Amino acid sequence: MSIPKDTRRESYNAVLPTVKQRQSLILAILKERGPMTAQEVACELHRRGHTPTNERNFAAPRITELKETGAIEATGKRICSTSGRRVTVWAASTEDAK
Repeated sequence: MSIPKDTRRESYNAVLPTVKQRQSLILAILKERGPMTAQEVACELHRRGHTPTNERNFAAPRITELKETGAIEATGKRICSTSGRRVTVWAASTEDAK
């Protein structure tokens, strides 16, 4: 196995116990606060004391997983105040809200 695959697997195994909890937190944040970008979600996770920093990567992988399950959906794009780039805005799906 290659070194990048080894480190990726090690990282994934390290976060595996917290994946479902982080997904639940993100979904709750989107339901409470409404549509947000991955960076905004990461900032909110940090503000609430769930992550050590507001680094986007604390939220982005879980957002991707939630999107794949249909729990959240892309609702548009806007300019990220951190990166200055157009980014996706996410919201709890209307199906999930029922």
